[in-house]
Amino acid sequence: MRKIIPIFVALSLLAGSCKFIEEKGWFGKSKVDTMAVYLAKQDSIRKADSIQKEIDKMKAIEQARLDSIQAEEQARLEWEARFRYHIIVGSFLTPEYADDYRDYYQSMGYDATIIDGPENRFHLVSAEVHDNLRDAASRLHRYQDTVNFESWLYIDE
Repeated sequence: MRKIIPIFVALSLLAGSCKFIEEKGWFGKSKVDTMAVYLAKQDSIRKADSIQKEIDKMKAIEQARLDSIQAEEQARLEWEARFRYHIIVGSFLTPEYADDYRDYYQSMGYDATIIDGPENRFHLVSAEVHDNLRDAASRLHRYQDTVNFESWLYIDE
């Protein structure tokens, strides 16, 4: 019985102090390294910040692209509003024929373009464009006399 009492006392002391032993890490369980946790947290914050910076860069690039498209569209609309008088040399239902005819007039040195008809399916080949009616009419008469007698004037509304 004398041997049982010291063993019982030793076991009760160890059982009562398990939390103390676990906190100290005497049996392989290490305590949490606060510096490692702090560094891991800082690393994740740095990664999140770099991801956010890249997202912001992508948004800025997309906004610049959209602004460029809008500025180009605005310039096109202003140009079309200013240059409304077209000397038409051909009108085609087939787009390939219109492309060939435009290429022919471009090879002759004219600034030929194709205009899609506003209310129909025709493709109009314009050899020249002017910003006022007087210049367009005088150029049309000269054009009919020298280049294409069937050309006509189209006023873009």
